[in-house]
Amino acid sequence: MKLSREVKTGIIVIGGILLFILGFSYLKSTPLFDNSKTLYAVYKNVGGLQPGTQVSINGFTVGAVSNIKFKDKSGDLVVTFTVSNDFSFSENSEAELYDTGIIGGKGIQINPVFDGAPLAKSGDTLRSSSKPGLTELLQTRLTPLQQKVEGAVSNADSLMMNVNDILDAKTKRDLRESIAGLSSLMKNLQGSANVLNEILRNNKGKLDSSLTNFKDLTYNFAEFSDSLNHMGLGKTLASLQTTVTKLDKLMGRIEQGDGTLGKLLKDEKLYDNLNQASRELDLLLQDVRLNPKRYVNVSVFGKKQTSYEVPEDDPAAKIDNQ
Repeated sequence: MKLSREVKTGIIVIGGILLFILGFSYLKSTPLFDNSKTLYAVYKNVGGLQPGTQVSINGFTVGAVSNIKFKDKSGDLVVTFTVSNDFSFSENSEAELYDTGIIGGKGIQINPVFDGAPLAKSGDTLRSSSKPGLTELLQTRLTPLQQKVEGAVSNADSLMMNVNDILDAKTKRDLRESIAGLSSLMKNLQGSANVLNEILRNNKGKLDSSLTNFKDLTYNFAEFSDSLNHMGLGKTLASLQTTVTKLDKLMGRIEQGDGTLGKLLKDEKLYDNLNQASRELDLLLQDVRLNPKRYVNVSVFGKKQTSYEVPEDDPAAKIDNQ
């Protein structure tokens, strides 16, 4: 069947319109024959997000960004994107803006929520959030470090200025002289070290002999210690320790006043009695020496004994009066 020119023209026009629609849909990343739902999210800053950017869930692409426009005069941006109906999630899910690469680029990933709330449907606006990118994290970490470095440089500059103020001509001269003296001291120490090395080199044999003798002395001392150990020194020390312990206990009993010796040391009444008896014995011996007739009376040939008269200054009388 032969087609007329008008029919051919109509077919070409319709085909061109279909191709235009398909191309326009492809450029806008909105497939013509698609049952995906359209969702919205509001951001303060999209960071260079472009229409056609992929939308993913758990790293799997489920849609794309179709449009970005201002919401109102506040400057907030409304992002329109599509999500396939193959996967359902709660309307409380979150649309997170994140960096897709190290050198830049933004994407949207949906963090699905399954909390029993109604499922997200076409026309819903999801909660939005922004995940800091590598550049922002570096700025956040490097800013305090930069401030510390700037402060350190400023402090170093101030320190150098103060040092320059302190180091006047006289101080610099004294410092140079001190360094020169230190250099001379190091040279002298080096010379002393050389002399010491020479002495050690010349007396190496004597030092070796001394060390050998010291080693022998140590060995002999060890043998002497073993001999003392075999001789029962340990038992002797143990016995001495026991004796010291007993003596300590005895001294403790004496200190507490137990036993005869303890009573002699602690009983004041006994001490007073002994002192009084000593005084009386001393007076008795003195009286016997001064007045022997009171105690010894010898009669020769039956002579009548004379009665003893107590002298006025008799010491025994004083004792009786006391």
